[in-house]
Amino acid sequence: MTAYPEPVVDALAARVAPLVPGPEGPRRIVAIAGPPGSGKSTLGAQLVAALLARGHAAVLMPMDGFHLDDRILEPRGLLPRKGAPETFDFAGFAATLRRVRDDPSVMLPVFDRAREIAIAGAEEIGPQTRLVVVEGNYLVLDEDPWRALAPLWDLTVFLDVAMAELEERLVGRWLSFGLAPDEARVRALSNDLPNARRVLVARGPVDVILRGGALVPG
Repeated sequence: MTAYPEPVVDALAARVAPLVPGPEGPRRIVAIAGPPGSGKSTLGAQLVAALLARGHAAVLMPMDGFHLDDRILEPRGLLPRKGAPETFDFAGFAATLRRVRDDPSVMLPVFDRAREIAIAGAEEIGPQTRLVVVEGNYLVLDEDPWRALAPLWDLTVFLDVAMAELEERLVGRWLSFGLAPDEARVRALSNDLPNARRVLVARGPVDVILRGGALVPG
């Protein structure tokens, strides 16, 4: 995924910066949601970099660290659907978000895509961090249990990308992992795109939408 234009990132950073609290009180949490292949991790990294450049202590927290392991998914018949909402540890994710808001230090799992496993305790949110940018597919999904996350967000951003563009990006992602063209297309069409469609159709209310390179009200 190519970087977002600097004016878009700067505009979003200007929207987020006033939310950053002082040294006392709970952290603030910004959600960046959107379908797979929409550029959430890219935008999240750019937003955190822009906030750090403004002197704000911010970090990025990907939802991918809460993937259920293949050893859990396989006996449940969910391995072919890995990446769908039901293949994440929702309870663990929600509990960690509550700790992120209130606890001085929180350890996070990180997903190792090369090995397809989540590594526990691989990142730390320390006391100096006052704002956390969370990125993930299902952060504003208007389905149970995901809709219960809504009160935890101080600002929600949704990346709205057309299905045709998502298909091109997702096939390209699998090609970059070394799959043959036919296999890459099958992987994208059989799982990634159904997940993407679900995210777009079942989106809950959001504060900001990034569509066609422009930020618009949700």
